[in-house]
This record gives sequence, structure tokens and C-alpha cells, in this order.
Amino acid sequence: MSDLITVQGIVLSAQPVGEYDKRIVLLTRERGKISAFAKGARRQNSPFMAAANPFVFGNFTLYEGRSSYNLNQVTVTHHFVELAARQPGVYYGYYFLELADYFGREGTDEKNMMNLLYLTVKALLNPEIDDRLVRCIFELRTMTEQGLMPELFRCVNCGEEIAGKENLFFSQEAHGILDGDCLKKASPGEARTARRISPAALYTMQYIVSSPMTKLYSFTVTDEVLWELERHIQPYVAGNTDKKFKSLQILEVMM
Repeated sequence: MSDLITVQGIVLSAQPVGEYDKRIVLLTRERGKISAFAKGARRQNSPFMAAANPFVFGNFTLYEGRSSYNLNQVTVTHHFVELAARQPGVYYGYYFLELADYFGREGTDEKNMMNLLYLTVKALLNPEIDDRLVRCIFELRTMTEQGLMPELFRCVNCGEEIAGKENLFFSQEAHGILDGDCLKKASPGEARTARRISPAALYTMQYIVSSPMTKLYSFTVTDEVLWELERHIQPYVAGNTDKKFKSLQILEVMM
């Protein structure tokens, strides 16, 4: 057996392999996204039975095989089993894991995404926060953490600060805000995807991309602002990813 390593991480997905094993994908603080085999995890008496499942946070001790890591020991810190009973909350959770998996890469520091996932799953269990708002916050902050933050503080065309300005538009194609004058000069694609944005929705988006992570789920919005956030953020995420997320397709059917 090669040297053991211990990583802090979250299980993004788990798939059965053979009769008794599982292959899990971990997002880890130290090594980014990695996969590992959990041998015997589907046996009733396996120490990995509860740990080798999505939404499990913990410390994973691994040894490296020829083509993958192998799970040696797990200390679970949080497992969020109560999320499974929440509908449609659990599917939002699976979508968030899928989105983190999409962006995850081996060898990267994933501390921020791990913290974001942890806080987001906790938010899904909070009855005071609408799951739809949780989705908007997670999506936009994920774009920010992945270097895909839209420009929300200046006009993307002229570069002027937009604080105090009216007649503002969010353009998917321009990756941010256009003021009314610059919209007239925008390219056809930028103009076609531009949608008027209210001061309340813009402030909320600015807060999501810039606030401390621990404050992300400390507010609510009106139904009108929530609808507007969805109208801006969801197409932006879709335009910056090239995958059909299975759990998102389930959510869309349920909603």
C-alpha cells in the first residue's frame, strides 16, 4: 500500500461498482476534485456505508492506486441526511453538487467552493429561505468563485461607475451591466440579451458577489425581485456552462 493521505472534502457523487463497491467523487480542500473507490461500501456492515454518499462532509484518508485513489478511512463531520426528506430541496442540492463537479479540477484549492456548498446545503434546510433564492445565490457566487463574475459595478462598455444611475440593463452577451446610452451602441448580440434591471435586483446581485460568504444567506427578497434575479442569473449560468444538468432537468419538471 502506498503512503496514506488525509483530505478534507465533500462527496459530490457516488456510483455503484460491481456487487459491493462504490466510486465516489470528492471535492477536496487540498487536492481539488478527485475520485476514489470505496471497497465494500454497499455491504451492510461496511464502515463506508453511510460515508460514501452525496452531501457527506468529512476527513477522508486515502491511498493512491494505479488509476485512482482508494478509500481507507472516513471521519464524517456532517452528512445532512435530513435533506433527503425535503422536496424539492434535495434536487436543488443535487444540482449544486453537479455544478461544483462541473467546475472542479484536480490539483486546485477548493476551500471556497467547499465552504459555499456547506453553507448552501444548510440554507436549503432553513425554512425561512426560499429554495429559489438559494439557487440564485449559489449560482451567482459560484460564477464569481470560478472567475466568471459579471461586471455589476461599472458599465461594461464605457467603464463608468453605475452607482446612482437609472435606466440600466443586464446583458448576458456583454457579461454585465450596460447603461442606457451604451445600450444604444452595443453589438446586436449584447443588445438582444439585454434586460432592464431594477435597483433592488442589481443591489442584491452586487451583495451576492461581494459579501463575506457567511453573510450570503442572511436575507430574503420580494417575489418580484426573486423573479428578476432568476431572469438574469439563470441564463447567465446556462451561457457559461455547456452541460445539461440532470437534477436541474428534474427540478424544471417539478416546478
